[in-house]
Amino acid sequence: MFSQTNLNEYKYVIVSKKYDFLKRADQYQLNSLSKFLFNKYGFEALMEGEPYPADLIKNRCLALKADVLKGSGMFKTKLTIQLTDCNDRLVYTSGMGESREKEFKKAYTAAIRQAFKSFEAMNYTFEPKESEEVVSNSTSISGNNEVTDEIKKLKQEIEVLKNDKKAEITEVKKPVVTITEKPTQKVEVVKAEKVVKEKLIEGTSNVLYAQEIDGGFQLVDSSPKVIYKIFKTGLSNVYLVEDQSAIIYKEGDNWVIESYGSKQELNVKF
Repeated sequence: MFSQTNLNEYKYVIVSKKYDFLKRADQYQLNSLSKFLFNKYGFEALMEGEPYPADLIKNRCLALKADVLKGSGMFKTKLTIQLTDCNDRLVYTSGMGESREKEFKKAYTAAIRQAFKSFEAMNYTFEPKESEEVVSNSTSISGNNEVTDEIKKLKQEIEVLKNDKKAEITEVKKPVVTITEKPTQKVEVVKAEKVVKEKLIEGTSNVLYAQEIDGGFQLVDSSPKVIYKIFKTGLSNVYLVEDQSAIIYKEGDNWVIESYGSKQELNVKF
């Protein structure tokens, strides 16, 4: 078991999506609970298989792999947490968490919470080495370039779809409309109503709340009504919008949706 100083050298913890003593991935929500508790005690936890940050992709040794082992016992549920590095070397083993609960979910939950008490007293803080700071900075620039290039590609695809749509519209013949009474007045009324509706739409500033779904998020208003369903692209803070040729991405401190040459800021709360 390494010292506290050694643990501070690791920035991330990757939680296994299935523990060997369970039959299914995230059974009893034990893996999700592990991720939550690592974050609670100061670590930056990720679930195995989810998109990794740019600096972790560049240097996998920034992360420790977390697993939970079950000990033997007839009347007690016993669990310990193990952390291994990128070379599968054991770095840390927590204290034993125990429970006498008979129901599996209650027993596993109580035991793992007790095992995590080992991390509570650590006051973990990531302390990168100088070489890692250089890698992190260069990776950040590289990651930003990747995001920028990907957004450019998506914009080009949207522009192609836009041009195709324009071509379809030009091929459609306009129907002949015969106006017999006061045509100018009717057209002006319709235009006025349209302008009022557009101004009302532009004036809304409802907050959209992100709710996690499989593969992404759904953005809902205060109703709650689902406004958008967005899905991950493998890049940080870049999402595809379901049933629309559009993307939602973070630009500075703001979220924007872009489609067919139009761009609009969104007030999204994650």
